[in-house]
Amino acid sequence: MTRYILRRLLWGVVLLVLVLALLFVIFRILPTADPAKLRAGRIYIKGIFLHFNLGYSYYSNAPVKELIFNRLPATVSLVLGGAVIWLFTGLSIGIISARRAGSKLDRATMGTALVLVSAPEFWLGLLVLFFFASDIGKVHIFPGAGSYVGLTTAPGKWFTSLIMPWVVVAAGTAAIYARLLRGSLIETMSEDYIRTARAKGLSERRVVLRHGLRSAINPIVTVLGIDIAILLGSSVLVETVFDIPGIGRLNYVAITHSDFPVVQGTVLFAAMFVILANILVDIAYAYLDPRVRYS
Repeated sequence: MTRYILRRLLWGVVLLVLVLALLFVIFRILPTADPAKLRAGRIYIKGIFLHFNLGYSYYSNAPVKELIFNRLPATVSLVLGGAVIWLFTGLSIGIISARRAGSKLDRATMGTALVLVSAPEFWLGLLVLFFFASDIGKVHIFPGAGSYVGLTTAPGKWFTSLIMPWVVVAAGTAAIYARLLRGSLIETMSEDYIRTARAKGLSERRVVLRHGLRSAINPIVTVLGIDIAILLGSSVLVETVFDIPGIGRLNYVAITHSDFPVVQGTVLFAAMFVILANILVDIAYAYLDPRVRYS
């Protein structure tokens, strides 16, 4: 396992270098922006590997690294909070639907899941603001757009300001997880080792949670790691709708101002998150499924 992890980490570094090279070509050669600005930048790859220097913003002249790190806590708060909600909700609904497959409850939950999967995030965000925001909503319950504060500044306000964004982030993903787990668990519960466990007299709850879920959850582990990694680097829609000062919002503003160093930096971070997530997913497989062995 150690050799496998080291090998994957090395390949991850190689992939990151390729991403860096591609970013350099795309943003320094291909764009048709101000030629003076395009030629004034430092040698990008050398600066990253020797000094972790992501360059400077064309718009604010601030270090890109500093801009990203300042915005990272807001994005992490949004994504991890949403992940807790979508994981708990999606797994719970998936298990219930699988155990009652074909029932009215199953059809209702899967129908609702299909609607949520089809609904765009920005539309859901505008919808919950219209109904529940304290400033413009029909029912004044939760703080509206632009109300985000840092966790260390005011924990209570931090929590309430993220309730609606968390729900919007979690809604569609929870629906996908519920449908995915339902199908996987129904298939798993027909396996021979499940029938053997039942024949031994184990309760149905124990058979489902201890034996069936452990195998059926493997597809969830795959998409969970990738979903979190992608959102950490590109939660643009939700952050823009709720005016959350995260990496996605930073990327959106940088694109509107043709601020290529900032866009390069955010894309690089997104690629790094995805690479690390793939490695962690492979490691998790080895612990969840005893049939998986790496060397």
